[in-house]
Amino acid sequence: MLPAAVHAGVLAIATVVALAVSAATARAQAGKVAEIAGYDGPDREQRLVEGGKREGALTLYSNAPTDDNAALIGAFTKKHGIKVNLWRASSEDIRQRALAEARARRFEVDFILNNSAAMEALRSEKILQQMTSPYLADLIAPAVPPHREWVGFCLNVLVQAYNTDLVKKHELPASYRDLTNPKWKGRLGIEVDDYDWFAGLVEALGVDEGLKLFRDIAAVNGFSVRKGHTLLANLVVAGEVPLALTVFNYTAEQLRRRGAPLDWFALEPVVSMPNSIAVANTAPHPHAAMLFLDFMLTDAQTILAGRDYVVSSSKVASPLDRGTLKVLDAAKFLADGDKWQRLYTGAISSRK
Repeated sequence: MLPAAVHAGVLAIATVVALAVSAATARAQAGKVAEIAGYDGPDREQRLVEGGKREGALTLYSNAPTDDNAALIGAFTKKHGIKVNLWRASSEDIRQRALAEARARRFEVDFILNNSAAMEALRSEKILQQMTSPYLADLIAPAVPPHREWVGFCLNVLVQAYNTDLVKKHELPASYRDLTNPKWKGRLGIEVDDYDWFAGLVEALGVDEGLKLFRDIAAVNGFSVRKGHTLLANLVVAGEVPLALTVFNYTAEQLRRRGAPLDWFALEPVVSMPNSIAVANTAPHPHAAMLFLDFMLTDAQTILAGRDYVVSSSKVASPLDRGTLKVLDAAKFLADGDKWQRLYTGAISSRK
């Protein structure tokens, strides 16, 4: 049996060797992914298809609704015959898991679908791969940041939704200022974490004026503050929240089409944040990941538009005029996020 000091030394050497091997493996994988993601030769599609078939699988982390994930994965698998292993979670859980895996040098995730602020956080940790695709040229400018380590496949647009049994069209506010009318007392709902929307809206209104306005609305009429956009939309349908200020446009439209007593409208300015896609820079299935990127920028655009999303491709029609939307700068919001979270929480809980 080895003396304790010698045993400890052997373990230390083994740990150093293991870390060195792991680091070398990570560098080699990153180099391979970068080569595949950056290739733009005339046989690019053929290379990706052949490589994707060899790899046979893809691991996707997504914060999209379950039905939307199913529609996208089903269409992709049918087209390419590649199995997609899905892990669906919240934006923050996806960010934390991808970060933990990168730090542990575990190569598990190939492709990430998440909001752009969370993507910026991963980008700052050097987890994402710069990407090249001929279909990037079809996207609206705000969806393609210069670094191309993530791109926006759609815009998350928050609109106002109301219960049509409890609120009539002629009653609807024409501006946010109209929400200070006491007739809205106890009738307004809002999502607890929409401080990114709040940041864009308040900056568009003028920071001092915008903050005062929301404090006034809260003081006069109050907000029913809820956790989760789907929950908030369903509470509108149930009549518990007659008018919600922050519901995703696609959720509202899908509910309306199903015959729910809900309709929606959009007060100016209309704020949006890119919902984004990215390839991990140590993706174990890089060909399949790049095929999924191309799919998300082409076929998926039509699929999602049919599900009432505001997609990023200028070749696909949108339910809202993309040119009039205020698109948030994800990097700027990430840097100022703590400030806006504090201001938002303070504003929507104001009381006289």
